[in-house]
Amino acid sequence: MSDTTTQDEPAARALWAERQGGPVYVARNERGAQVRIGSGDTEGVFSPGELLKIALATCTALSTDHVLRSRLGEDFPAVVGVSSTGVEGENRYGHLAVELLLDLADLEEGKRAALPERVERTSARLCTVGRTLKAGADYDLTVTDEPIRER
Repeated sequence: MSDTTTQDEPAARALWAERQGGPVYVARNERGAQVRIGSGDTEGVFSPGELLKIALATCTALSTDHVLRSRLGEDFPAVVGVSSTGVEGENRYGHLAVELLLDLADLEEGKRAALPERVERTSARLCTVGRTLKAGADYDLTVTDEPIRER
């Protein structure tokens, strides 16, 4: 969920992606996870935009999981979805909407009514991806020239 660093501390986790042709990249982390990334018209891959959206959705769900477990039990079922609207002519998303599907039938009415606001507050406080998007994070790009494989 949270893998933030400051300029004075090294990155806690390495992330990288290697081109596999096509153009398809395989992203990896030090814990052995991997995901295939490519353009939106390539089969069997996530697009970068889809990864951004699903990162927001799952960060929201993971950030609020402890609240939901305390109300709904350890093994509650949940589905989290995300949709977007683009900004015309700007090749970016203008709005992302996360929907958390839960079965609240077993909660008494007062707790059922209070849960969405509690989930929203908790997510706003703990979801690093959501907080980053709200703050409008900046980024840098560096191009480095070095041999990658034997020629």
